[in-house]
Amino acid sequence: MSHQDNKNASLEAANQNTDELLKQRLITYQEHIDELPEQTHPRDRALLELNLAETLVGLKRGEEGWNIARAAFDVFLEHQSWQDAVEALVVLYQAEQPASIIALGQAAWLAISFPINPETSFAVMTHLIDEMPSSADGAAVTAIVGQYVVDLRATDEEHESLSFLTRNVLVKVAELHSGVKSQKELDIWRLKLELNDPEKFLPRMSLVIGAIVEDNWWFDRDKLRELMD
Repeated sequence: MSHQDNKNASLEAANQNTDELLKQRLITYQEHIDELPEQTHPRDRALLELNLAETLVGLKRGEEGWNIARAAFDVFLEHQSWQDAVEALVVLYQAEQPASIIALGQAAWLAISFPINPETSFAVMTHLIDEMPSSADGAAVTAIVGQYVVDLRATDEEHESLSFLTRNVLVKVAELHSGVKSQKELDIWRLKLELNDPEKFLPRMSLVIGAIVEDNWWFDRDKLRELMD
């Protein structure tokens, strides 16, 4: 057997092991859900259901995972559990269903608008960048917003590692977008695209999200804005 054949066999075995672990996890989550008492708080039930949905998505059962995660998202929204709501939207994005990109756009809106964990927020922005052409200004805006959110919300302990990641993403986006190779070129690029002023790049981020979601919002943004006041 060749080296490549050995490598392929190892990968196949690893995938099989992963699937078996996910299948066992699926059984465990379902058992926990079935055993929940009637008086269980809806959010607690929804958290378990989101774990179930994420496992289904991992098993490539995206449509089943979507239906469960979508219902869980509504529960989190109703109970103003913003972190959980964003995590549910990420699972919906990963389910690779027709409306998955819409879920990701709404995740970005919530992640920017509410004090979501900075690591989660940055992950959402990274997913958005992956969905955009490298030449799009929207990718540059999204990268700088990811950096901005981390700078704004990360604790001192979190900031060192997360800022390293955000800078790497920004540098990669700049290189793909405009062939930027040096710090001097990066500084000029940021000035040219007006990426140094939140009052300029945040409204542009809103336009990026609006272009993704269009009129397919699953919540009333105006009502949620009132909760921020």
